[in-house]
Amino acid sequence: MKELAKPTLTGEFVAEVIGTGIFMFIGTASVAALVTAGAQFGQWEISIIWGLAVAIAIYAVGGVSGAHINPAVTLALATFMGFEWRKVPFFIIAQFIGSALGAGLTYFLYGPVIAEWESTHQVVRGTVSGLQTAGIFTTFANANITYWHAMLVEMSITALLMYCVLALGDDKNGGSKGVLTGLFVGLVVAIIGASVGPLTGFAMNPARDLAPRLMIDALGWGNVVMTGGRDAIYAWVPIVGPILGAQLGAFIYTRFVSPSLPENIQDRAVAKQKAVVSHQ
Repeated sequence: MKELAKPTLTGEFVAEVIGTGIFMFIGTASVAALVTAGAQFGQWEISIIWGLAVAIAIYAVGGVSGAHINPAVTLALATFMGFEWRKVPFFIIAQFIGSALGAGLTYFLYGPVIAEWESTHQVVRGTVSGLQTAGIFTTFANANITYWHAMLVEMSITALLMYCVLALGDDKNGGSKGVLTGLFVGLVVAIIGASVGPLTGFAMNPARDLAPRLMIDALGWGNVVMTGGRDAIYAWVPIVGPILGAQLGAFIYTRFVSPSLPENIQDRAVAKQKAVVSHQ
C-alpha cells in the first residue's frame, strides 16, 4: 500500500488557524446571542454549542493538522505522544491567531448589538460592569471561589478532556470510533461545560481564553478583563490550569491505562519473544 504524503508545516499551521477560528467564532457568537440579543439558551444549550463547535473544527481540519486547536493539547501530545517539538511553537501561534480571528469576527458582527445593549443596561467598558459583555469573549471565575480554586478546576477538567481525547482516539481501546471520534470529543466538552462551566467558564484552552482577553482589553474593556474585577490578575489561571491538566490527563492515560490494554500487552509479549529469539 502506497504511503500517503504528509501535510506541510504551512498546511498544518493554516489548518490550526482555521480550526481554532471556527470553534471560537461559533462559541463566542452563541454567548453574544445569549447576553445581548435575547437568545433563549441555558447552560446546557451553551455547552452543547461549544461542544459541537469543537466537533465541527475537528472534522474541518483534523485530516491536516490533527485539530489540536489548543496549546495545552499540543504540549501534552509533544510530551507523551511523540508529536514533534519543533512544530509546537508554530501550532501554538496558529491557535492564538485563530482564536483572535474567531472572537474578532464575533465582535465585528455583534459589535453594534453589544454597544446598544451596554448603553441600555448602563454597562461601562473599563469598569466592573463591563465584565458582563467581556464574558462573551473570555472567561472569569465564579465570585465565590478563589483564583487558586479556579486553577484547580481548570486543571481537573482539562485533565479529563485530555484523557478522553487520547482514550477516544485510541483504536486499541474498545475498537475504532472512526468518524465518530470528533463528535465524542465534542460531547465531552459539552458535558464538562454543563457540569462545571458555572465555576470558571470551562476555558480548558490558553488560546481560547488569552487571545480574546487581549483583544477586548485593547478594544476598550481595559485592565479589568485581566483581573476579573478583583485585586489580582486572573489571566494566568486559564493558562496554567489547562497546561497542567492536559499533562496530567495524558500522563494518566499513557502510563496507567494504555499499557494495560490487551493489544498493548500482547505487543509487548511478542516483542519480548522476538528479542529472546534474536539473542539465541
